[in-house]
Amino acid sequence: MSFFKKLKEKITGTNEAVTEKFKDGLSKTRNSFTSKVNDLVARFREVDEEFFEELEELLLQADVGVETVMELVDQLKWEVQRKNIKNTEGIQSLISEKLVEIYKDGEELDIDLNMQDDLTVILMVGVNGVGKTTTIGKLAARLKAEGKTVMLAAGDTFRAGAIDQLVVWGERVGVEVIKQSEGSDPAAVMYDAVRAAKNRKVDVLICDTAGRLQNKVNLMNELEKVHRVIGKEIEGAPHEVLLALDATTGQNALVQAHTFKEATNVTGIVLTKLDGTAKGGIVLAIRNKLKIPVKFVGLGEGMDDLQPFDPEKYVYGLFAEGLEKEAGE
Repeated sequence: MSFFKKLKEKITGTNEAVTEKFKDGLSKTRNSFTSKVNDLVARFREVDEEFFEELEELLLQADVGVETVMELVDQLKWEVQRKNIKNTEGIQSLISEKLVEIYKDGEELDIDLNMQDDLTVILMVGVNGVGKTTTIGKLAARLKAEGKTVMLAAGDTFRAGAIDQLVVWGERVGVEVIKQSEGSDPAAVMYDAVRAAKNRKVDVLICDTAGRLQNKVNLMNELEKVHRVIGKEIEGAPHEVLLALDATTGQNALVQAHTFKEATNVTGIVLTKLDGTAKGGIVLAIRNKLKIPVKFVGLGEGMDDLQPFDPEKYVYGLFAEGLEKEAGE
């Protein structure tokens, strides 16, 4: 049985609405990348060196990343040799199988949030403009829909309008926002928020942070101070540090990720605006280079379009037409 058919069987019976979100959200990447792979397969009857060279170029254009592309192509060449594959029939199924394997990297990644029995503190970090505040709002809505009580902390006290933006999201979702005036010390806001969350017996506190990258030393000092204040109030907190990255910025997102990884212990990535890019391969580059799991992806503008990342549904979204064709739909 081909990987496409196995994948179809695996995702059949899971949440079909979510599967469709991945399919719709990855349409730009699919229409760009997969259509080019289709053209490549149509032009080449044999799997030869020239075929792999062109495939490398397509993967690089999708922002999969040089190291990941080299690894993927090496694995494909080995499989082609091992299975004595001569023509391009079924090569897409093999490519999709290797993409999932590379993402998982031999291990089952824990994409679930590290939820505690009492108060869970989530720190959201990332540069301005990546959709950090929107992500906080959508995550709050998601957690609230799961029956949890949620509170937000407006720790981005430097960007004009950031506090107001978070307050709007708080009102929209129906959760309390702990805030101070613009220009206040972010650590003081976190202290107030943690105390308030403990007093009100809230399940989850999501903390916004400043996203300035102009001075890395200041960024590190600020995040370290916030960490220290939260950790003093609750041992082991923050329990998650989620880094918001804008998928449309491609390789630049990796640069941002390295900076924040140096500044704080990032436990997971939230890849926003994946629906807005033709370079959805950045998911693989992030996983392969940073060794940090992508925990959520933004697949649209809707409140429920922030979805937990699933490598199988991701590959389904990339190769949906080929998968359904092979499955006889």
